[in-house]
Amino acid sequence: MTAVAIAVPARRPRQFRQLRYALVLAKRNMIKIMRAPEQLLDVTLQPVIFLLLFYYVFGGALGGSLGGGSRHQYLQFLLPGMLGQTLAMSSIAIGQNMNADIANGVFDRFRSLPIGRAIPLVGAVLAEFFRYLMVCVISIGFGYLLGFRVQTSPLALLGAVGLSICFALAFAWVSVWVGMKVRTSGSVQGLMMLLVLPLSFGSNTFVKASTMPGWLQAFVKVNPISHLVSSVRGLLTGGPVAADVGWTLAWVAGLLVVFFPLALRAYIRRT
Repeated sequence: MTAVAIAVPARRPRQFRQLRYALVLAKRNMIKIMRAPEQLLDVTLQPVIFLLLFYYVFGGALGGSLGGGSRHQYLQFLLPGMLGQTLAMSSIAIGQNMNADIANGVFDRFRSLPIGRAIPLVGAVLAEFFRYLMVCVISIGFGYLLGFRVQTSPLALLGAVGLSICFALAFAWVSVWVGMKVRTSGSVQGLMMLLVLPLSFGSNTFVKASTMPGWLQAFVKVNPISHLVSSVRGLLTGGPVAADVGWTLAWVAGLLVVFFPLALRAYIRRT
């Protein structure tokens, strides 16, 4: 009994130290991004460009799939979906950055420090939180300029943003794993685009699933992006969300359980 009582307090300081190291490395990654602002183009200009393209170029035509044909009605449908699609595409950058850091020998220096082997990876993913928050703020803010309106409540808005960021942080581990496995950062982008594009466009992001062929509807129903989009859409514009939120959280847990160990194992082998 005494041994247990002594061991528990001894573990806590070490756990807090590891968390502090992860936050320090997250700060290091944020400083690195701020010194190269072009790395923020995918979370600043990309949401704006996608919204403008789909709203003005495709809004009139695709709005008809909603029954009314109104461009404003399509914006109400589109913007919540764009959050999931843009966040998924934004996750590509972390895999590229991790791959480049390994090629430059940065992780060789981390390995000589008295920190856990997973801490550099955790720190890099934690730094992505601010990039993903920027996506949400810019997308919703610019959507308001175009006429989008949240039809629920501020609390539901916060829930939608929080759920989107949680999913993005979990999905980022897929990109980290790919970054650890391939040789060049360009390969990371190519492979992740092959994954993200079918998930984004084979979902209910841009049109209702009911307008798609039956075989594609079956894929849409199990697509994690579809569950995220339906959750955010319900939280922002109203409607039932419990089932989709549950599925989204299940996907978050599944991505972490599968890809965090895979990324850590690939990192250990690579470094």
